[in-house]
Amino acid sequence: MYLKRNGKLIFLIVVLAVALLAAGCGGKQQAQQEAKPAPSGEKVIKIGFIGPLTGDVKTFGESTKNGFLLAIEQAGGKVGDYKIEYEIADDRNDATEAVNVATKLITQDKVKAIVGSVTSKCSIPISKVANDNKVVQISPTSTNPKLTVDEGKRKEYVFRACFIDPFQGTVAAKFALDNLKLKTAAVLYDQGNDYTIGLANYFKEAFEKGGGKVLAFESYAQNDTDFSAVLTKIAKLNPDILYLPDYYQKVSLIGKQAREKGIKAVFLGGDGWDSKDLDFATMEGGYFTNHYSADDPRPEVKTWVEQYKAKYNETPDALATLAYDATKLLLNAIKTANSDDPAKIKDALQATSSFPTVSGKITYDKDGNPIKSAAILQIKGGKQVYVDTVSP
Repeated sequence: MYLKRNGKLIFLIVVLAVALLAAGCGGKQQAQQEAKPAPSGEKVIKIGFIGPLTGDVKTFGESTKNGFLLAIEQAGGKVGDYKIEYEIADDRNDATEAVNVATKLITQDKVKAIVGSVTSKCSIPISKVANDNKVVQISPTSTNPKLTVDEGKRKEYVFRACFIDPFQGTVAAKFALDNLKLKTAAVLYDQGNDYTIGLANYFKEAFEKGGGKVLAFESYAQNDTDFSAVLTKIAKLNPDILYLPDYYQKVSLIGKQAREKGIKAVFLGGDGWDSKDLDFATMEGGYFTNHYSADDPRPEVKTWVEQYKAKYNETPDALATLAYDATKLLLNAIKTANSDDPAKIKDALQATSSFPTVSGKITYDKDGNPIKSAAILQIKGGKQVYVDTVSP
């Protein structure tokens, strides 16, 4: 009898505890749902940043993060009537991780726009997630055309701050033929990377169209470290140019092995070379296309370099510069739209015309690509040297 009554008592106590706990949780959830703007009446807009903060191109990620943060800092953490809140995510330069962090930013953190990512192989899959969810994405540095247009269809919520690979590859080929007066080339590219595939193909097409001859067009896998077989083949062909459209760590490795094989060709490449971790000794004398040069005499470049040095104690590379430009473009669109509605923000971005950025005045074409110039840089004396600017 005692045990029966005691059991009922325990049951009642448990029921009461559960009810109180549920009421407490419900009260907390209700308080969160009824949360009001700050007493100042300030509204909030959330922005996400995605970049490779770890992994094989982590210097790219650090540079872009710096540019992103400096643009927000200079805006005073506000844009129009909105206080800026931001979330930073690391995609590790891995396409699957890029999709994961983009999905989290959109579905959990409720961002209205994303600045990122850096490489095309990450930005392209992110673009599908962003566009499908009607969230604005602006990549600072992803140059592959598939970012904004895939199979002829425009991803209307997706933009970039950089020129695209057809322009970059064409500029490199034209520079080789017209400025360097070189007529034969070999091309080596990563068969699993949209960025390197695109640059390789566009360079080859423009080089041959301009009268040059591509003697070798060879691919490799991302994780390859020994290029002796293909470089032995190229050495026998003795090309004037070895076009290496990959990132700094890979071109440094290939360049070193090429010289060891006796290849005397002029090295030529794309914006993926732009890193302080490039092997400058190995790549000495080589040229690459880029989005800007710190030695560009324009006043806006000088001011930017001074501001960045004051903040980070180093000269900004193109990655930092384009992230800064991309963030400024996004903030201008939010201000112009006077809204946190991604549909209105993307319309304001699409209408951008002659907007001044460090890398040049930007007007968007119908595909969300900026019409802008490219810089030619040379590795000389252990540093990057500005050679020329090429307009579209």
